[in-house]
Amino acid sequence: MCGIFGAIATHPGGGGGGATLRFPDYIARMAAVLRHRGPDGECIVGHERARIGARRLAIMDLTTGDQPFKSPDGKIWMVCNGEIYNANDLRREASGPGWNYPFRSRGDIETIVPFYERYGADVVARLEGMFGLAIWDDGKSRLLLARDRAGEKPLFWADVRGELRFASEIQALLEFPDQPRRVNRKALALYRALGYVPAPYTMFDGIHKLPPASLLIAEGGRTEIRSYWSAAAAAERPSRLSFDNTGELRETLLRAVQRELMSDVPLGVFTSGGLDSSLLVAAAARAMPGERIHTYAMRFTEPGYDESDYAEAVTHDIATVHHVVTADDESLGRALDVVTRSLAEPLGDPAVLPTWLLAEAAREQVKVILSGEGADELFGGYPTYLGHKFAERWQRIPHPLRGVVRWAVDRWPTSTGKMTVEFMLKQFLAAADLPWLERHVTWLGAVAIEDGVIAELEGKLDGFPLDDPLNRVMWFDFLTYLPDDLLVKVDRATMLASVEARAPFLDREVMELVLPVDSAFKVHGITTKAILKEAARGLVPERVIERQKRGLSVPVARWLNTGLAPLADRLLQTPLLAEHRAMRRNHARRLWPQLMLELWAERWNVDIRSHES
Repeated sequence: MCGIFGAIATHPGGGGGGATLRFPDYIARMAAVLRHRGPDGECIVGHERARIGARRLAIMDLTTGDQPFKSPDGKIWMVCNGEIYNANDLRREASGPGWNYPFRSRGDIETIVPFYERYGADVVARLEGMFGLAIWDDGKSRLLLARDRAGEKPLFWADVRGELRFASEIQALLEFPDQPRRVNRKALALYRALGYVPAPYTMFDGIHKLPPASLLIAEGGRTEIRSYWSAAAAAERPSRLSFDNTGELRETLLRAVQRELMSDVPLGVFTSGGLDSSLLVAAAARAMPGERIHTYAMRFTEPGYDESDYAEAVTHDIATVHHVVTADDESLGRALDVVTRSLAEPLGDPAVLPTWLLAEAAREQVKVILSGEGADELFGGYPTYLGHKFAERWQRIPHPLRGVVRWAVDRWPTSTGKMTVEFMLKQFLAAADLPWLERHVTWLGAVAIEDGVIAELEGKLDGFPLDDPLNRVMWFDFLTYLPDDLLVKVDRATMLASVEARAPFLDREVMELVLPVDSAFKVHGITTKAILKEAARGLVPERVIERQKRGLSVPVARWLNTGLAPLADRLLQTPLLAEHRAMRRNHARRLWPQLMLELWAERWNVDIRSHES
């Protein structure tokens, strides 16, 4: 695990300066701003046309695993941020008769080099794991960038006057003096609808996010981006799962967890006492009998938000070394300061704050964390999925009766608690009459849905089956909310604390098994994650399986009216804030992304006013 970066002069004569890098000394500055991703070492290799480097967080092969790696003839240079879980199989193949590759390390990352030498860009399809990688082929003057299938690890790139630059985080690209800081108009519109910026966009015009399951090839003055794996193709395959054969799902999940336990340093699990994290703890304990696993849970001081007792009960059953981290206004304020100063892309998900607090605490004992991202999107875990089912029935109710219900619910006193009945009913009615995608985006807290946004988002589902409406909602979240919000949140929060996070639910074997499953096995009646709950029986306590999902939330609604009131008053010029302050409506989901956008623009000196509708 590390932060990777580099720059390549891709066009001979680019910018009038010849086929050489214009700012070679700035590669070291890229390394400096990525230090949090790799505090254990730094190395840069290259010449006047190409330089690549890595900041290392040592997880595997602590003594010989320093990057970049080179081929024996010195023509192939490679850096990779992530872990390759099938590295042992690749190493055996490359060490066998007729190949006998002279590895210099014992770790997982170097195994990519001999397979690139033999298969070129097709090497990426053979990798199992999470990764953002770069390979420079000096003999062919070819750059290859690639990102893992689910989008666990980030990779950004920019082409400025014939110089292609890449990095694990945007701020490394902003180090260059010729990198523009103009706002991307489409990205801004998407952020206002979603609270995050979906790939391939970033908020900066000219800086791009490599999409998950994609590779970029820059060679001979041309840049091509293509997919090497398709979630749509996986979703079209016949499903093998039903309630009668959940054993296959259970064994697949156990194998995924076991693969992702590979580490030469201590590891732990983020846990909430819910199904996903409890299943990871149980699977890890089964895979490592006799070892005490570290678990980390958040304790909120805000009434109604704390779930630490549930997490502690689960860890007592499995006998982990359990750690409880307290989240109060002071610690959340500290997290807000760290996150907003550090992230060069706005993220409207307040859960990044407690995630960073957990990672900061975990760093005292471990360097690797397992997390449950992906389970809700794959198995149907969000309350919004039930909302879509209910919306179909709601739309069949006569209009006059719907009007009476709206009148009654609107007069229900507003609360600032976590997922109250009042809040969920008002959220439901705010969008229940809309088409499915506009309804879904509204429920997620859209500030504004500008012209063209829905059409742009609908294009994400090209190639997916049309005959399962609820699955289409889940696939949409899998392609957008998961990689561009949740995985961003986890990656940035953990790496700010120099901790590596892994998501076993996003193992390729798990994804390809679950993506085609009929939605009736995921959301069964009013039971969410139904088939996962069946597979978990016997692994986790029954009370965990029956618990209602709550999620990692922050008391933003109350915080905007108290500790954050001066900041909100200074940065938010919207009638929504006055309504929220007067307790006429809980607008926390809409106000928070706006506040994060304003803080981002202020921190990175970006003008968003000229781009407002």
